[in-house]
Amino acid sequence: MTFQIKRSVLAVSVAAAIVAPLSAVATNGMLLEGYGPIATGMGGASMAYDNGVAAVMNNPATLGMMEDGEARLDVALGNLAPDITATHPLAGDADSAATSFFMPAVGYAVRNESLTYGVGMFAQGGMGTEYASASAVDPSMGGTGDVSRSEVGVGRLVAPIVYNVNKNLSVGGSIDYVFGGMDLMMAMPGDATGFGDFIDTAVTVGGFNISGAHNGGIASGSLVDGLAGAMDAGGISGVNWVNFNFSDDSDYTGDAKGAGITGKIGMTFKVNNNLTVGATYHAKTAMSDLETSNATVSMNVDGDGGFLTTGTPDGNPVIGQTVDLTGKLSVNDFQFPAQIGLGMAYQQDKWMVAADVKIIQWADVMDSFRMTFTADAVPTNGMFGGASMDVEMYQNWEDQTVIQIGGAYKVSSATTLRAGINSSSNPVPDATMNHLFPATIENHYTLGVGQAMGKTSSIDFSLTIAPEVEVVAGSTVTTTHAQTNWQLMYSQKF
Repeated sequence: MTFQIKRSVLAVSVAAAIVAPLSAVATNGMLLEGYGPIATGMGGASMAYDNGVAAVMNNPATLGMMEDGEARLDVALGNLAPDITATHPLAGDADSAATSFFMPAVGYAVRNESLTYGVGMFAQGGMGTEYASASAVDPSMGGTGDVSRSEVGVGRLVAPIVYNVNKNLSVGGSIDYVFGGMDLMMAMPGDATGFGDFIDTAVTVGGFNISGAHNGGIASGSLVDGLAGAMDAGGISGVNWVNFNFSDDSDYTGDAKGAGITGKIGMTFKVNNNLTVGATYHAKTAMSDLETSNATVSMNVDGDGGFLTTGTPDGNPVIGQTVDLTGKLSVNDFQFPAQIGLGMAYQQDKWMVAADVKIIQWADVMDSFRMTFTADAVPTNGMFGGASMDVEMYQNWEDQTVIQIGGAYKVSSATTLRAGINSSSNPVPDATMNHLFPATIENHYTLGVGQAMGKTSSIDFSLTIAPEVEVVAGSTVTTTHAQTNWQLMYSQKF
């Protein structure tokens, strides 16, 4: 009977985590500042002490600190509340309406003598914004639709196993199934400040040779060649804007989806009765491309009216006609980075102090953002039917060193207070910053409390305040980003 009750509770908790939204707004880049309210209340420090089943996202080896014969279920919910504003010198302030993201987590672990194992499902991170329109951020983008948005969410199903080599040393690791989704409604000007900069084909219009300088990226393929040919022939005289759109408007999934695997290893070593050290390595994810068959690429162009409607020029000029191309789109090789972490925890009577250093290798996975669009071979796509386009937007993110320091004080046998600091640099260079992807937060100040409710259950809560960071992208759009986040967890031991 006891086993059946535990199994039912776990099944319901896992189901709740599966259907809950997985989107988030960046903190340490696209990663959360901490996983689980015990660790987050201490600035995210988590490498060398027992912080519950959130260990599967932090350092799996700390699961070996459970008591022999103990089973533990953790069910958690977090909320990220970003405050993001994009300001254009002419358009003024545009506030992002994406102000609340819920992050579910559930984990179950059992220790049997020297072996600890279990399962966990966690929302790992991501980023997202939503503006009323593209023209609210850039006045040159009028007519591109009502909303400009991004939403990236990644979750993990984690299977950890830990072995206690002796009373001082534990080693462990996990196999992680990673699943992700993305929505994007991104418009850019057609001139040299936007898509025109990306064009990888020389075009002669009005006696002038036009090709992109590739300062921000590069676009190539048969669709770009066809567009260039139409400009060369005079059917299209100019491109006003280009809009990439794939979005299912759901709070639960992204329109472009992918999945894959990765893993972690870790260790803890008890130096003496007071001091424990820990270390972990998280491998880079190996997710498939994020794919959707419901994408639209819209181009607002000037040109010959007959050419734009039938493909045969009639000499009648048309200004600002929108051509909508439907098709398939893949976000290519979108991965989460490898991480290296080292930390310590010092326990003395009612006090504990913990400190970690993490290196997040963003440079390896965020050098560029790559998409491939293939237009459907249907009459409505006209001369572009079946054509494809590869787009690469330079990102050039830098590796991030994160310092996490926290303390805990046991006020009574039932109540523990926590506080901490999480400090890092902004990994996104100003030159490649985009107001749709403001992964710019640097510092976090955290508070937490744990309350036991008898011998076998407890509640933990953490609050994070991330002060505003301001970035000026390309000397035009200024983006400010601040956050207030919380996590709440119920724990039951069996």
